[in-house]
Amino acid sequence: MKVITFLFATLCLLDAKVSWKSVLKQKSDWYGSAEARKLADKVMLYQRNNGGWPKNQDFSKKIDTDDLKELTKQRRNLKTTTIDNGATYTPLKFLTRVWQAQASPVVEDSLHRGVAFLLTSQYNNGGWPQRPYGSGYGLHITYNDGAMIGVMSFLRDLEKDSTTFLKEEEKSSIRKALNLGLDCILQTQIHINGKPTVWCAQHDAKTLLPAKARSYEHPSFSGAESVDIVRYLMEIKKPSKKVLKSISGAITWFREKQINGIKIIKKDGDKTIVEDENAPPLWPRFSDLKTGKPIFSGRDGIIKSSITEIEAERRNGYAWYVGNPRSILKDYDRDR
Repeated sequence: MKVITFLFATLCLLDAKVSWKSVLKQKSDWYGSAEARKLADKVMLYQRNNGGWPKNQDFSKKIDTDDLKELTKQRRNLKTTTIDNGATYTPLKFLTRVWQAQASPVVEDSLHRGVAFLLTSQYNNGGWPQRPYGSGYGLHITYNDGAMIGVMSFLRDLEKDSTTFLKEEEKSSIRKALNLGLDCILQTQIHINGKPTVWCAQHDAKTLLPAKARSYEHPSFSGAESVDIVRYLMEIKKPSKKVLKSISGAITWFREKQINGIKIIKKDGDKTIVEDENAPPLWPRFSDLKTGKPIFSGRDGIIKSSITEIEAERRNGYAWYVGNPRSILKDYDRDR
């Protein structure tokens, strides 16, 4: 409690010049600044006792005495720890840069606990759940919004970094975790008639089959989350034949499923599809596992064949078509 009180004394008047959204986009010398260290101290106040962080936090905002009391209380709330929306691994990325610029035993301890949280959260089959202390779909192996791949990319880069704070046993554990994670990626890839395609946004932790999350997120081929997975696989040095086959299968799926000649616009505040022969290709966020056709769903959970058939709130509040496969196809063609 003394440490927290001391930190608060330095933080209560802090109005950060750098926003949390831009914290990983700063020049290298900034991470050695007093401002970066004060922000690091604030980030650590949000860390839970199990080493993880909650999601959707603006660590750059001011905190007062009431905030401090609540943060102290919430340290025991392990159910909120997650890797969703960049949680946990993004604070760890920032703290790693601060530690590299201005080594601190307090920051280092936070980093060790954060890495331990990520490692212990991994399933024996190699997958990572969105919320290891949660329930329901939070326990699925989660690719949605880059969750599992975000963790694996962070751990991979950390293990390779020669200036890391890691101890040798931690490095060994990370290498094992990454190998297990890769095996999980290959096992969860959806195969149709024996051919690898892409992935669902989340997979069942036991069966590894595509799984449902929220009412409008059905078991399906994911045109969005699969991009991050393929990119991770493409960054592997000396990939195995299995990895190369996995990449090739996903690329083939992206080429076959691209939709040309349309674009999404907003008309009177409502999303609609219009024809445009010059528009870049798009892909459905979700495609049916049997027919391969795009699927859409509102909060009622009923699958529809068009975004016009679902309620306006979900039609306009979710990305039903994506364009990010364009970048992976471009990179794949360039590197061949």
